[in-house]
Amino acid sequence: MTNTTATAWAKSDWRAKPRVQMPVYPDANALQAVEAQLSKYPPLVFAGEARRLKKQLAAAARGDAFLLQGGDCAESFAEFSADNIRDTFKVMLQMAMVLTYGAKVPVIKVGRVAGQFAKPRSAPTEMVNGVEMDSYKGDIINDIAATPEARIPDPSRMLQAYTQAAASLNLLRAFSTGGFADIHRVHSWTLGFTDHDDAEKYRDMANRIQDSLDFMAAAGLSGETNHELSTVDFYTSHEALLLEYEEALCRVDSTTGKWLAGSGHMIWIGDRTRQPDGAHVEFCRGVQNPIGLKCGPTTTEDDLKVLMAKLNPDNEAGRLTLIARFGAGKVGDHLPRLIRTVEAEGAKVLWSCDPMHGNVIKSSTGYKTRPFDAILREVQEFFAIHRAEGTVPGGVHFEMTGRDVTECTGGIRAVSDEDLSSRYHTACDPRLNASQSLELAFLVAEELQQSRAALRAAV
Repeated sequence: MTNTTATAWAKSDWRAKPRVQMPVYPDANALQAVEAQLSKYPPLVFAGEARRLKKQLAAAARGDAFLLQGGDCAESFAEFSADNIRDTFKVMLQMAMVLTYGAKVPVIKVGRVAGQFAKPRSAPTEMVNGVEMDSYKGDIINDIAATPEARIPDPSRMLQAYTQAAASLNLLRAFSTGGFADIHRVHSWTLGFTDHDDAEKYRDMANRIQDSLDFMAAAGLSGETNHELSTVDFYTSHEALLLEYEEALCRVDSTTGKWLAGSGHMIWIGDRTRQPDGAHVEFCRGVQNPIGLKCGPTTTEDDLKVLMAKLNPDNEAGRLTLIARFGAGKVGDHLPRLIRTVEAEGAKVLWSCDPMHGNVIKSSTGYKTRPFDAILREVQEFFAIHRAEGTVPGGVHFEMTGRDVTECTGGIRAVSDEDLSSRYHTACDPRLNASQSLELAFLVAEELQQSRAALRAAV
């Protein structure tokens, strides 16, 4: 891949590019007033944090770490609470512990949180009871209530999103450093999961983790004596969809003079907004944050080459994460050709698997759902193809929650189509619940062990 210097960039340049999946605000003056107000607010994250994450993602691209990215499909104003943040953070810590043990490398924890308020939709409008109205595009843009008035884009919602994001980050930073993340506490939660009658196959790994912790305690290594065992790094991420919000929170890093997207540590470009000459690519190419790029079945090799050159012109390790999302049974049709394109270009990227977005179906009871078996199958296909290609499977990306919802079917708790109606709370797409998320972590750990063994054997 040819190293080139990025062309001149200004944070508003995206406004001259074609835009998709973005709202048209009826009151331009109200929008300008909100943007002006947001531009005076402090950034939500800081450049040093983004640089630290980028360094860790570079290690994951080499196989020396692993990325766990997860959280809500779309954050909700109505369901915002400290308990919900705590529960999702808790299950991500459990997943990370299991993956760390399986992979024997650090796990980078990145939440879909404190910014995941906007959602692309398949159509700009929808019919509800014979009335056409704007589609719900996330709480930062409009209201989920099914009335034409509620669906009118309202720029003041950006201010509420910022306030919620700031509160979420404050709590997450406290959880990360205040003892809640102590490794022994996290494992005790995981042992509760393996007590389930059908979790026998996971108990062996849980017991081996316990043996390791017992040894560490006997050697005098505990959270009380070793700070690293009681604290974690936790980062935030979201799809950079609403560019007025992103631009308003964009800041110059005083130490480097480079621009930072102050809305989150990592931002990504969705499969619907990755046009090489589009507004979203234009904005993301100019900020120093780690950038994710969703790659779906329609991603061509030529587009990928152009996008890698635009988003990572200096071929910087840790800068670009390619998030594969094809659907179970389709990974083999697309991932090998994209891997070979990356390898031919000599591009330094991190490969991550999003097994959620290609596996949405309609259940027999009418609910949109995702079968656990299909999610697992796509993960397994992702790892198998990387083993065949001799490349590094560097991460996973899940839509999940720490709550006991019934939105995805399957798992050892065996959520059925008939169960979906009991606790179906998502604002958009179905999420894995806490039990399903942790079960998937045990299964991904097995895949990681095989992949690392294959890479070592190939050296």
